[in-house]
Amino acid sequence: MPYRFLLFFVLAQCIAAAQPNVSSPVSFFADPDRLEKIKRTLPLIDSLYKAYAGSIHSPGFVYGVVVDGVLVGSGQTGVLETGKKTPASTQSAFRIASMSKSFTAMAILQLRDAGKLQLDDPVSKYIPAFARQAYPATDAPAVTIRHLLTHAAGFPEDNPWGDRQLAKSDKELLQLVDNGISYSNVPGVAYEYSNLGFTLLGHIIQKASGQPYQQYITQHILKPLGMTHTFWEYSDVPAAALAHGYRWLNNQWTEQPLLHDGAWGAMGGMITNIEDFSRYMALHLSAWPPRSDKESPVLKRSSLREMQHPWNVPSLNAGYTYPSGRPCPVAAAYAYGLRWTKDCEGRVAVGHSGGLPGFGSNWQILPDYGIGVVCFSNVTYAPTTFINNLVLDTLMAAAGLKPRQQKPSSILEKRKEQLVQLLPSWKAAETAGIFAENFFLDYFPDSLRKEATALFEKAGKIIRVGAVVPENNLRGAFLLEGEKTNLEVSFTLTPEYAPLIQEYHIRERRK
Repeated sequence: MPYRFLLFFVLAQCIAAAQPNVSSPVSFFADPDRLEKIKRTLPLIDSLYKAYAGSIHSPGFVYGVVVDGVLVGSGQTGVLETGKKTPASTQSAFRIASMSKSFTAMAILQLRDAGKLQLDDPVSKYIPAFARQAYPATDAPAVTIRHLLTHAAGFPEDNPWGDRQLAKSDKELLQLVDNGISYSNVPGVAYEYSNLGFTLLGHIIQKASGQPYQQYITQHILKPLGMTHTFWEYSDVPAAALAHGYRWLNNQWTEQPLLHDGAWGAMGGMITNIEDFSRYMALHLSAWPPRSDKESPVLKRSSLREMQHPWNVPSLNAGYTYPSGRPCPVAAAYAYGLRWTKDCEGRVAVGHSGGLPGFGSNWQILPDYGIGVVCFSNVTYAPTTFINNLVLDTLMAAAGLKPRQQKPSSILEKRKEQLVQLLPSWKAAETAGIFAENFFLDYFPDSLRKEATALFEKAGKIIRVGAVVPENNLRGAFLLEGEKTNLEVSFTLTPEYAPLIQEYHIRERRK
């Protein structure tokens, strides 16, 4: 497949040339042309996805681009069923495999918020056979719901064995537990991906809610979001909309049998289309930034952010390289049914991949940028994470996107203005009433005055005082723009009711 690598090489050079200055502070989505710039990238995005679909021999491939909660771009190529040549579309229903896990996690958090369970409840409260588990060591803690959510229960990684269990019944699941589970670690000490863990969460949903997990998730998540074309059982999907799964073997497609719905569907059984799934992505994007708006009836924003938080950190990829060719270490973690990454540029991504015999999928959102992408393929274990990484990197570079900037708190703005009045002389600073009790024990007026005076002389006349750029509600920085050079002032406030300045720094920042 030489053309695939040639394509990515050429695109990488384009991406590298278009990289924005990620260190420059910006206001909250200040660019009025942001959406139009994103839309102008869509033809390039379409070509990337379609070329990649061909390179991995995917019979059918569909994708979507979500911006600020709206599906602004989508596309497709190929077919749902090779024998009938049924074209794929964004209304086509694909099995999304482990992308189902976050729906299971969301249901658990709904039940937690409703007071029907606690995340630190032992699993034995809902599955009594867990009280008789034989752990690898006598000092092992009991497996909890939180352990299951974060792949920390001590179960062995179970791909691809788990993928073949999808249709097993509740009775068979409970018999497996009753027979005794083999552990690779004691609970709570390591990350190891477990389909069994999320299958058990599906059973806990049933015990806590009184409904099968499929019914509970459909009623409390899918229907409220308007996901009316999302299914658990493939025989319920209209035949003309159902994607059949294939394996590329000996230079031809071999159809893979579709498994019926069962107890293990909580880990990977959902079937949906791009239009429906974009509504779910919109819900996750709505969690940011924290604010005082009306809450979603599905899950409150604080619980959504809790879902997306990195709870179990298994790796740091120090050698990661973006498709542009630039090296950028990436830390990876597991949240609740979601994967989380943060790169060397501070870019956070949240989402999940999915893979089963016949299918591969991935979705990712960048919460600080308000964007996300999703794609589905009907070829076995399609490596869709790579193409979504490429697409997001391309989109951000081509559109020159900047992260959302937090609005400064009123107290941060007030202390900034008061601090400006004292510079550079620091006259009467000790009686100004804006500094915490530690300040003049850690900073000394004569030294502060000498430092600031020297820097102001170097800067020349101050022609503009910039707005404070917050790091959070109680820490920020601002620029003093001088005729010759600029000065940056940063400060941190205390946790007191009326926060005071506890830390301060001033330095030259060249133009």
